[in-house]
Amino acid sequence: MNKSIQPQLRLKDLKTYYPIRKGVFSRIVGQVKAVDGVSLSIYPKETLGLVGESGCGKSSIGRTIIGLEEITAGQVFFDGENIAGYSHAQMRSVWPRLQMIFQDPYASLNPRRTVGSMMTEILSIHRVVARNEIEDEIDRILDLIGLPPEVKYRFPHEFSGGQRQRIGIAKAITLRPRFLICDEATSSLDVSIQAQILGLFKDLQQKLGLTYLFISHGLGVVRYISDRIAVMYLGKILELAPRAALFQEPRHPYTQALLSASPDPDPRHRGRKKILLSGTVPSAANPPPGCRFHTRCPFREAECSISEPALTGDGAHRTACHFKIGLSDWNSVLGEGV
Repeated sequence: MNKSIQPQLRLKDLKTYYPIRKGVFSRIVGQVKAVDGVSLSIYPKETLGLVGESGCGKSSIGRTIIGLEEITAGQVFFDGENIAGYSHAQMRSVWPRLQMIFQDPYASLNPRRTVGSMMTEILSIHRVVARNEIEDEIDRILDLIGLPPEVKYRFPHEFSGGQRQRIGIAKAITLRPRFLICDEATSSLDVSIQAQILGLFKDLQQKLGLTYLFISHGLGVVRYISDRIAVMYLGKILELAPRAALFQEPRHPYTQALLSASPDPDPRHRGRKKILLSGTVPSAANPPPGCRFHTRCPFREAECSISEPALTGDGAHRTACHFKIGLSDWNSVLGEGV
């Protein structure tokens, strides 16, 4: 990525902690460290894929950026403006430029209102177009997402899952935003419908000049749509790289194990040994010291449990690991090539 271009979104040591309450008086006895010191930059018109296991904190990042979760510490710069800690009233000036698409489209649609009335309300409140142009604007947006104009007279329950997601996308782009946060936007859809929606995202990016933060647990999805990919584990970013580099030369042991568990259509890799990690993911309420992954890493040394590795590397490929581990190093662990 050209460093002379300013990032459209920049996270600096972002932290989002959720309180753990117990007792009659709901006394705070601890914190769940969902996001624990994440720094990322996303540049105009690119797609950054954020991938990781369920519970790693990736959705919390998206919800914190847009103001649905309270930020604990750190900074969130959007278009050069630090929006961390903005009140609901202050975020109203940001939301037209920054929108979010959710996993369950039905939950984000009002079941008692038609598609047209929901979109009319958005256009009227924010005065996107003149009142006499609202009808034409709705038709234009519906055409962009591949739905006929007559759907504006129908209610959410009358649509299939894929159509509902298209309507969710239509609502998100009604305000003509520049940045979309897509939180598991295709995970609830059938594979064939997923492909259609991913194609729609790419088409909209080209036509509208959109920037995406694409959050998913599916490696195949982020591989298809992303320019760069960040791998997250227990509130931390462990690896950040361009798409091709991440899949061809993963450097972090966790990324290597994650890719190993994903189906690979390449027949040359059909005989590869799967990398199975021991143990379970530690609790985000009591994360291990040092490297978050060291409790499950077969290459751990004493330093890993003491010192937290920084996200460093050459050029655009960065890794949070004290050592350089290659796929060939798994031979000694697995007993054969991987």
